[in-house]
Amino acid sequence: MIPEVGNFLLIMAFINAIFLGTLSFYGAQTSHQGLIRFTTRAAVSIFVLVLASFICLTISFINNDFSVAYVANHSNSQLPVYYRISAVWGAHEGSLLLWVLILTGWMAAVAIFSKSLPKDLVARVLGVMGLVAVGFIAFTLFTSNPFERVLPFIPIDGADLNPLLQDFGLIVHPPMLYMGYVGFSVVFAFAIAGLLQGNLDHKWARWSRPWTTVAWIFMSLGIALGSWWAYYELGWGGWWFWDPVENASFMPWLAGTALIHSLAATEKRGVFKSWTVLLAILTFSLSLLGTFLVRSGVLTSVHSFANDPVRGRFILIFLGIVVGASLLVYALQSSKIRSKTNFGLYSRETALLFNNALLAVVTFMVLLGTLHPLIQEAFTGGKSSVGPPYFNLMFSIFMIPILILMPIGQQINWKQESLKPLLTKFWLWAISSFLLAIAIVVVLGDLQPMAIIGTTLGLWVLAGCAKYILGQAGKNASLTAGMKKISRSYWGMIVAHLGVAVTVLGVVLTSYFSLEKNIKIRQGETVQVEDFKVEFYDFKNTQGPNYISSAGSFRIYSDSEVLTELHPEKRKYNASRMVMTEADIDAGLFRDIYMVMGEPLEDGAWAVSVYYKPFVRWIWLGAIFMALGGVLAISDKRYREKRRLKKQNAAPSDGLAKAGSEEADNE
Repeated sequence: MIPEVGNFLLIMAFINAIFLGTLSFYGAQTSHQGLIRFTTRAAVSIFVLVLASFICLTISFINNDFSVAYVANHSNSQLPVYYRISAVWGAHEGSLLLWVLILTGWMAAVAIFSKSLPKDLVARVLGVMGLVAVGFIAFTLFTSNPFERVLPFIPIDGADLNPLLQDFGLIVHPPMLYMGYVGFSVVFAFAIAGLLQGNLDHKWARWSRPWTTVAWIFMSLGIALGSWWAYYELGWGGWWFWDPVENASFMPWLAGTALIHSLAATEKRGVFKSWTVLLAILTFSLSLLGTFLVRSGVLTSVHSFANDPVRGRFILIFLGIVVGASLLVYALQSSKIRSKTNFGLYSRETALLFNNALLAVVTFMVLLGTLHPLIQEAFTGGKSSVGPPYFNLMFSIFMIPILILMPIGQQINWKQESLKPLLTKFWLWAISSFLLAIAIVVVLGDLQPMAIIGTTLGLWVLAGCAKYILGQAGKNASLTAGMKKISRSYWGMIVAHLGVAVTVLGVVLTSYFSLEKNIKIRQGETVQVEDFKVEFYDFKNTQGPNYISSAGSFRIYSDSEVLTELHPEKRKYNASRMVMTEADIDAGLFRDIYMVMGEPLEDGAWAVSVYYKPFVRWIWLGAIFMALGGVLAISDKRYREKRRLKKQNAAPSDGLAKAGSEEADNE
C-alpha cells in the first residue's frame, strides 16, 4: 500500500507542477494577484508532495518490501539500515526521485525566501522551475518509476546494493552534489524570468548572486566528497581520473565559477549582462548534460546509473527543449539588454572578463574531451577514448593564466588603474613565491620544472590573499582594525581564493612527489619500501554484517620507530558474492600512508600496494575553504534584502551611478 501512496503523491506533484508552470506566467503577465499568490503556495505544496513520496520509498527500503522492483534490485535483508536508507538513491530510479525532491526543495526555498522581491518576478521564476519540474517528474513517472511492483512473484530476498556503494560516501556525496546540480536551476530561472520581463539590471544580479553562490558551495563540496570517496574506496590511490561522469559534475562547476564572477561585475558595474545571462543558461544546461551522460549509458563510466537508450532519448529531448527555448527567449529579448562599457584596459572589469573567457575555454576543452568519443563514433563509426594526458595538459595550459590573474584581479580598482603602480605592488611577492617554491620542491625531491611552476602559482595566489590583508592593516592602526574594515563579501572572496591556493598546492605536490610500491610479502616478514619498513604481523578473517572480511595487519617503521599500523581488507559480500578491496590509510595534514591488499599468491604471500601521498589532504581542505568563502559571501549584509531596500528608498534611484563609492571599490 505504501508504494501506491508514494506513486499517487508523485502524480499529484506532477499535476501541481503543470498548473504552476502555466498559470504562473499568465498571472505575472496579467498582474492577477490571485494567481501570483497561487504560485508560492503551489511551489511549497509540490515540495511537500514529493517529500512524502520520497519518504514512502524510504519506508519500503527500511521494511525490506521486495515486492517493489527497485527495492528488490538494490537492497537486501542483511544490509544495515543506514545503507538501506542511502540505497534509496543508490541507483537510477531512486536517485532521480532525489533529484526531483531537491529541485522542488529549491522551488520551495525561492517561494519562502523571496517575499521582498517583486511578486511578478518571483511568479515567473517559479514558473520556469515548475516547467523544469514537469520534465523531471514526467521522466520519473513514465520511464523510471521507483514504485513499480514485481507481483505476483515476490523474491524472498533482494539482490543487494552494489558493494562499491556500501559506504559513507553514498550517504553524503549524491545529496550534496545534487544540491549543487539542481541549485543552478534557480539562477537559470532568474535569468529567463529577467529576460521575459526585459529587466536585467543590477538588482536582478544582486538577487541572483546568493542563490548561485549557495548552489556553487554545494557543488564544490559535492565534487570534493566524490574525489575523497574515490580516493579511499576504489583502491588505486588516485583522487581524480577525468572520468566522463566526474567531468559531468566538473563542467557546471567551472561554468558556475565564471557565473559568480560575472554576476559580481554585473551587479557592481552594470557590465557583461548578456554574457551573464548566457552563463546562467550554460551552467544549468551543463547540469542537464551531466544527467544525460550519467543515465543514458552513451559513455562508459564506473559512476553511471543506467544504460537505457529510451531514458537517454528522453533526457536528450528534454535538454534540447530547455536549451533551445532558453536561447530563443534570449535571442528575442537580447535587444533590451544594455551593458555599460566605461572601463579601461587595466581594471577589475577587464580582469574579470579575462577570468570568464579563460574559464569558458577550460569548460569547452573538458566538454570536447568528454564528448569526443561520441563525436568520432557518430561521424566515422570508429571508437576512441580521451584520457588524463589530454585533460591534464589542456587544463594546465589555461589554468596557469587564471592563477596568475587571480591576486591582481582581486585587488585592482574598478574602471581604471595605471599599469606601473599595479606591477610595483606585486613584484616582490612574485619573486618570494618563486624562491619559496624552489625551496619546497628541493625539500620534497628533485627540481622538476612543472612542480616549481605549479607550487609557485599556488604560493602566488596565497601571497595575494596575504598582501590584501596586510595592506588593510597598513591603512589602519593595527592588523585587527584593518581586518574589521574588510566586508564579509570580500572576506568570502579572500577565503575562497585561499582555498584555490591550498588545492593547487595539494594537487601539484601530491602529483609530483607521491611514491607507489608494489610488494610481495608473507605473514611474519618485513620488507623495505623506500625509506620505510613494512612488517606483516597478523592476518585474520572476521564476519561483518553482510560480508566476510580477510584483513591483514601491518606495521610501518621509519628507522626503528613505528609510524602507524594499517589493516587493509578483502571483503566478500554474502548476497552478491562480490569481492571488494578496502584500503586502510594513515591520514595526516602533510602526508598519507595508503595501503591496499591485492590478491593472495601461490606460496602463501600477498600482493600489497603501499602509497606515500604528500599533501593529498590539501586538495579537499582547499575545497572546504572555497565553500567557507561562499558562506561568508552570502552572509554579507547587502543580501539582506529588506535592509537594502530601505537604503535605496533613502538614496537616489540610480545607485549604480555611484559605483565609485567605498563599498563598490572594496567589493
